[in-house]
Amino acid sequence: MIQIAKAGQFVAFGGNSILLITLFFPASVIAASLGSATSKAWDDYVESAKLRMAQRLAPGRPFLWVDEAADRLARVRAGEVLVSPASHENPRRIPSGLIHDWVGAIFIPDVTLADVMQVVSDYARFKDFYNPNVAESKPIASGEENDRFSLLLINKSLVLKTAFDTDYESCYVRVDAQHGYSTSWTTRVQEVAEHGTPRQHLLRVGEGSGFIWRLFSIARYVERDGGVYVELNAIGLSRDIPASLRWFVEPIVRRVSRAALSTTLQQTESAVRASALRKAETGGAIAVSERESTMSGDLRPVRRAH
Repeated sequence: MIQIAKAGQFVAFGGNSILLITLFFPASVIAASLGSATSKAWDDYVESAKLRMAQRLAPGRPFLWVDEAADRLARVRAGEVLVSPASHENPRRIPSGLIHDWVGAIFIPDVTLADVMQVVSDYARFKDFYNPNVAESKPIASGEENDRFSLLLINKSLVLKTAFDTDYESCYVRVDAQHGYSTSWTTRVQEVAEHGTPRQHLLRVGEGSGFIWRLFSIARYVERDGGVYVELNAIGLSRDIPASLRWFVEPIVRRVSRAALSTTLQQTESAVRASALRKAETGGAIAVSERESTMSGDLRPVRRAH
């Protein structure tokens, strides 16, 4: 038996790396549509990611990715932001699409799990925490098991700006007093055509550039060693890269993906530290009381996160 509570996710990672693909696409291949075979391959991959998370809950299995290697843990404990491809083939090629799968970890000293959860569930302020990649953010609904929220994702390059209006669901599972994890997934992704102009409009779901079709993430939190370890497994679905350009584009995509996830983790750390400092300066009694009330409800059976 574990407790289900409310929590957010780090979704600013979005499609930062996918944006680079646009710099090398000929104009004739800009348009793309999400097909059923691509969707099926994505759904299968997400199910495998959920299964791997469930296996981490088994007795004797490492809950954290950093606990799988002593050197990895030591580097993060010493203050390094560690980011790595989550699989040997990254991005993974599927019918007419690519799956980008990255994992990153950070250690935030002198904070508690409650401090972290207070920040990552504050959907209204994601636009402040993850600026400039999140331009707008707002909660939609808050439930006993899942939360719903929306984000406007912005990606910019020297020659192009893309925007995506997105809805999410998020589910937090509190394993025990020191361990928790959350899953977050897009329920709607619509590209904003001609964003920032009087002609801006939403394209249909599955239509547009194909730079972001789906997003899914799993975050793990462990309070120990005088702070909180935060890990993020960020997974995204995009269109494929033309074969003639893969040798050039894919190394750039990997490099920028690594930097984007590292930035997201660092932004999370900054937000948690600032929130903890404000709480300390004001006494924090009200905020702590409200959060503990939220996280201490009736025990519920394990719910499978979608």
